[in-house]
Amino acid sequence: MAYKEYHVTKTTSAWKIQEANAERAVKTFEKKEDALQYGRALAQNQKAELVIHKADGKIQDKRSFGNDPCPPKDKR
Repeated sequence: MAYKEYHVTKTTSAWKIQEANAERAVKTFEKKEDALQYGRALAQNQKAELVIHKADGKIQDKRSFGNDPCPPKDKR
């Protein structure tokens, strides 16, 4: 399965969900919370990683839903 990554970012007038390296947004929203809710569902369905950005563009958080490129090591 190919690794997928979706980003939640701010444009001048809206929040958008966009797949990494894609030219067009998957969907746009007026509120960040609405974009996060949709992004979580999309990433869970696609077993992808969700990268959440602040309004200034800096990464706020990353969430992995089943296809983590760097999974944590078990403590044994």
